[in-house]
Amino acid sequence: MCGLEIGSHVSAVDPVGEAIGRDARVAQIMLGDPQKWTTPTVAYPGGAQALREAAEDAGVALVVHSAYLINVASTNNRVRIPSRQLVQKTLNLAAEIGAIGVVVHGGHVAADENPAAGFENWFKAVNGWEFPVPLLIENTAGGTRAMARTLQSWQSLWTAIAPADSSENVGVCLDTCHAHAAGLDLATVVDDLMAITGRIDLVHANDSRDAAGSGADRHANLGQGQIDPAALVAVVAQASAPTVVETPGSAAAQTADIAWLRQRLEEASK
Repeated sequence: MCGLEIGSHVSAVDPVGEAIGRDARVAQIMLGDPQKWTTPTVAYPGGAQALREAAEDAGVALVVHSAYLINVASTNNRVRIPSRQLVQKTLNLAAEIGAIGVVVHGGHVAADENPAAGFENWFKAVNGWEFPVPLLIENTAGGTRAMARTLQSWQSLWTAIAPADSSENVGVCLDTCHAHAAGLDLATVVDDLMAITGRIDLVHANDSRDAAGSGADRHANLGQGQIDPAALVAVVAQASAPTVVETPGSAAAQTADIAWLRQRLEEASK
C-alpha cells in the first residue's frame, strides 16, 4: 500500500470536510486573498483553534500556500518589504492552525537586474524571520531572472540563505508541472534538488498542459497533460513527501486525480 499522505488544494472555508470528501489526507489552503497584501485570516467557522482541532481529529495535515504576489527577491521596496511582512504573518497564523508548513514562490528580480541582488534579499529575509513552522520554497516554471527555476539558480539560492539564522527551517516544495515547464529532467530532478538542498518537504503533483521547457505554469489533471505519467509518479515516489494535487476542475476531478496517483504509487511499490 502507498504510505504517502496525498491531498489537494481546497477551499479555506471547510478544508477538512473537502479533504474527507476527496479521500485526501492533506489539505492545502490560502489564508486570505492571494492577490492582496491584507493580513491573513482563517475563514473556517470558529477560527484557528477550531480548524486545528478539526484537522487533528480527522487525521488531515494542513498546508498553507502564501499569497501569490509575494516576491521576497524584489529590489523594489514597495514589494519586498510587504512581502517579508506578509510571509511572517502567514507563518504565524499557519502555526496557530497546526499547519506542517507554508509554501512560498521563489520570486524574481527584473529582467535588467542582477539575480545576485535577489539571492541577497532572500538571505536578509530568512535571517530576519521567525519560524514557528517551516517555510517551503516552491520551484518556478518560468522567468529568466527567477530565483528557483533552474538548478543553477537553486544552487545560488541555497548557498545564499545557508548562513542565515534558522536557515534549517527553510525547505523545498517540488512542483512537477513547474519542473517540466522549466525544462528540468523529471528523471533526475529529485536527486538533483536533494544534492543541492538536502531535502524535499512537499510535492505539488500536477500534470502540464504545455510542452517541456515552455515556461508555462498551466496545470492539467493527472495523466491528461504532456508529462509522462510514469515520470510524474516516479517523482512523487522518489521524493517520499506529503503530496498535494493542484489540478483544475471540480471536487470530483481532484478526487479522481488523488485516486489515480494513489493507485499508481501502490502499483509501483509492488
